[in-house]
Amino acid sequence: MSGTTRRTHRCGELRAEHVGQLVKLGGWVHRRRDLGGIVFIDLRDRAGIVQVAVGPDAPEEVRRSASGLTGESVVEVFGKVVARPADMKNPELATGDIEVHATKLVKVGSAVTPEIPVARAKSEELPAEELRLKYRHLDLRRPEMQANLILRHRLLQRARKTLSDLEFLEIETPILTKPTPEGARDYLVPSRVHPGECYALPQSPQIYKQLLMVSGFDRYFQLARCFRDEDLRYDRQPEFTQIDLEASFVGAEDVQGFVEAVLTALWDEAGHAVERPFRRITWQESMERYGTDKPDLRYEGLAIVDWTAQVESLGVPFFAAHKDGARVRGLAVKGGGALSRKDVDQLAETAKQFGGAGLAWVKRQGDQLSGSVAKHFSLEALGRLGVGDGDAALMTVGPDRVTSPVLDKVRQELIRRLAPPPARPHAFCWVVDFPLFESEPGTGRPVFAHHPFTAPHPEDVAKLDREPLACRALHYDAVYNGHELGSGSIRITEPALQRTVFRHLGLSPQETEARFGFLLTALAAGAPPHGGFAVGFDRVAMLLAGAGSLRDVIAFPKTTAARALFEGAPAPARPEDLAALHIQVTA
Repeated sequence: MSGTTRRTHRCGELRAEHVGQLVKLGGWVHRRRDLGGIVFIDLRDRAGIVQVAVGPDAPEEVRRSASGLTGESVVEVFGKVVARPADMKNPELATGDIEVHATKLVKVGSAVTPEIPVARAKSEELPAEELRLKYRHLDLRRPEMQANLILRHRLLQRARKTLSDLEFLEIETPILTKPTPEGARDYLVPSRVHPGECYALPQSPQIYKQLLMVSGFDRYFQLARCFRDEDLRYDRQPEFTQIDLEASFVGAEDVQGFVEAVLTALWDEAGHAVERPFRRITWQESMERYGTDKPDLRYEGLAIVDWTAQVESLGVPFFAAHKDGARVRGLAVKGGGALSRKDVDQLAETAKQFGGAGLAWVKRQGDQLSGSVAKHFSLEALGRLGVGDGDAALMTVGPDRVTSPVLDKVRQELIRRLAPPPARPHAFCWVVDFPLFESEPGTGRPVFAHHPFTAPHPEDVAKLDREPLACRALHYDAVYNGHELGSGSIRITEPALQRTVFRHLGLSPQETEARFGFLLTALAAGAPPHGGFAVGFDRVAMLLAGAGSLRDVIAFPKTTAARALFEGAPAPARPEDLAALHIQVTA
C-alpha cells in the first residue's frame, strides 16, 4: 500500500475510478505550464505522472505557490480527482483520463536548476553518460531508469520464489574470504588486527556452497554479491550480482532443469513466454557451426560450413597459400547479393582485425558471378556450397583457432547489416562438453578452462595424465540469443582427483594445502555428488529491460575505469588509516 499519513496515493496510480475522491499526493514537479488563468503541474513519482490543475477558483495561497514552482521541486498536494473533458484527455499517460484540482499545495523541497535534465522528450538525446553517472541521483529520476530498477526488483523476487518453491534454502556466505585463483584478480582487504595479512572479496561463493553440500544442506541458493578486479567492458562491472545455486545428489541434467525453471520464470515476469527444455549442443558443435561458445541460435540458417573439400580442386591462390591443418570455412549468405562492395570490404577488414587472413567472396546475380575469387568458380561449383541466385559466399582459411572467432564476428556483422527475420525471438540453449583444460598461450601448458573444481567427464578421467587437453568437463553454459547467461558444473568430490587437478595447474602439494586444505579436508569427510550454477543477474536484467548497458540496470554502477563518479571513489586513504593497516604507499 502506498498510503501514509502524508499521502493517500502515488501520482501514477490515479484512474477514472478515483473521480470524486479527495487525495493527498507527493512528488516532483516534472513540468509547469502557466496558461494565465490556470496553472498545470505535471507531478511525478515512481508510479508515473498526474496532472494537477490550479485554477482561478483555487485558494489564493495555492495559486501563489503554483506560480512560483521550479522544475524538480518537491511538493505535497491535497485536492479532488476530476474527470478531464473528452477533448482534453491524454492517451499517452496512464492517468490521462483525470486530473487533480488542488485545494492545498505546499513546497516541501526546493530544487536548484538540475545539472542534467530529468524531463525530456523521447526524441531528445540523453546527456553524456559521464554526466549521468556523476549526477546519478538525477539520472535515476528518469522514468526509464525507474522502470528498469522496478523490473530488477520484480525479477529478484521471482527468482527467490522460484528457488524457494524448488526447496532451495537461501543461505548467506562470507564477504571477507580467503584469496583463491578463479581466473581474475581479487580485491584485497588488509587486516588491521593481523598485520601483513589480507582478506579477499569473493569472486563467487564457489567453495562455500560446496562446503554447504558437504554439510548436508542439500539445496542452496543466494543472490550473491561478487567482486572481480579485472578490465571492464560494457557488460562487466567490478561488483555484480549472481543468482547462485548448488544441489546435492544431482547430475548435470538436474541442475540444468533447476536453472531452466528460474530463467523461464524470469522471462515470464518480464512478459515473455519461453519453452523448455532448452536445446543442448556440444561445445565442439557450437565452435564448428558458429565459431563461438555462445551462439545466437535465432539465425540457425546462417551457420559456418567447412568447404575445404569443395574448393580444393579450384586452384584458388588465397586458399592454397595456407597449409598445415588449415581449413577453408565460410558462410553461405542468403540474400547476400544485397551486400555492397563497401560492405564486403568492411567485413574483410573485420576478419583481419580479429587475426584472420581476410575474406574471399563470391556473389551470384542470375548467371553472373562477381567477387574476389569469382573467376575460379562456376555456377555448379558455387551451387555445391549452397549458394543460389541472389546469395553470396564469404570464405576464409586457416587453423580453427583463427577462423572460428573471425567467422563468428563476420556472422554477427552480417546479421546486423542484413537484419534477417529471426526464426524465433527467444533462443535458449545449453552448451555442454567443454574442454577441461586450455593450452596457455606461449607455454602450451594446460590451464583450467573454467575453475579447478569442475569434474572431468567420466569417460575422460583416464586421459588426465597423458592427454589433459583432450579431457572434457562436466561443465555447462546457458546461452540466450548470443549472450552467456551463466555457467555451472558438476564438482569434483574425491580429494585425490582434486589434488590431481591442482597438480596439473602447477600447484605444489604445499601450495595446494595452503590454499585449499580446508576444502580437501571437507571433501574427505564424506561429500555427496553435487553441482551448481551461477546466473549473471545484471546481464539478465539488462536483456529483459532492453537496456544498452549493465549500468542502466544498476542503481550506482562504476564506469569502465572502475570509478564511482557520483561519490568520487576510489579515493586516496588518509595516512593515519594506512598506518593503522600497516600499509606504506611507495608510488
